Amino acid sequence: MTTTTSNAATVANLDSRGFRNALGSFATGVTIVTTLDADGKDVGLTANSFNSVSLDPPMVLWSLAKTSAALPAFMESSHFAVHILSAEQEALSNTFSKRGIDKFAGVEVARGIGGVALLNGCSAYFQCNTTFRYEGGDHVIFVGEVVGFTDEARAPLVYHSGGYGLVVKKQATPPAHPGNAREGEGSFNRNFLGYLLGASYQQVFQPIRRELNVLGLSEDDYLVLSILGIGDDRSLAELDTLLAISGRSASPAVRAGLRERGLLRECAGADGTPRVALTEAGKEMELQLLAVAKLSEATAESALEYSEVQLLKQLLKRIVRKTAVAPQLLWK
Repeated sequence: MTTTTSNAATVANLDSRGFRNALGSFATGVTIVTTLDADGKDVGLTANSFNSVSLDPPMVLWSLAKTSAALPAFMESSHFAVHILSAEQEALSNTFSKRGIDKFAGVEVARGIGGVALLNGCSAYFQCNTTFRYEGGDHVIFVGEVVGFTDEARAPLVYHSGGYGLVVKKQATPPAHPGNAREGEGSFNRNFLGYLLGASYQQVFQPIRRELNVLGLSEDDYLVLSILGIGDDRSLAELDTLLAISGRSASPAVRAGLRERGLLRECAGADGTPRVALTEAGKEMELQLLAVAKLSEATAESALEYSEVQLLKQLLKRIVRKTAVAPQLLWK
């Protein structure tokens, strides 16, 4: 056994802020717990202190601060429901973490055991009879026997280091074929970011390319229409900067072709610099291409979990912001 020297803080010199940060390194799921108060009014709050206690009998626990205004309702109620929030429910988590508001306003609910509210769209639900209540420090720990549960198999919302996160499943890497080690999943060629991005782009762009062929448009035409669809009426310099990210430019020939088809108009700005914008026909064409692009995107995303899609997009945006010239124009 190898022994190492720890720099752990002792109880005597415990840094409370550092302790909170250390606890924050543990990723937890996010839950909303609901019940009814003595008047039959819905009560609910966000909590990330949920844990399993026992499988036989099935029991779970969660904790609530003694200073919480919801404490009397949970102390008096014989039932509660724990909702494991899905990746799409960050806004709902924020709502139920606030004080002094009607958290259920505009929220559609079903009714579970004991009439307790069940929120829609969660990853899983546990309906419980309140079995025990323990005082632990500045919290009360509630233990409940699970009398009904539902697993919706949605990607869960997680909380880590003071912020929300997404769960991405780690897939097992198949072993490389022994006779062709260079082509294994661990090879540079297969894992080169440029190769992966290029191959992904070609897969996503195939349906769009077919539509462009039918319409008699080029990929340069498509990029010009798409960029102006994101933000219309740009200076020619802005348009060229954005096209440069994909290694292209708004050449005079491309602009002339779009003008001849009535899709693009050019004019001088207030400062005399050239500006470009879509005509009404150009906007209609861009919407048509956008529909094809969204369908292609949805097809590609079907191979991923919701959380994986969101993470992928965030990472790609980070790469663009880090490497592109004037990337802020993309989100203008």
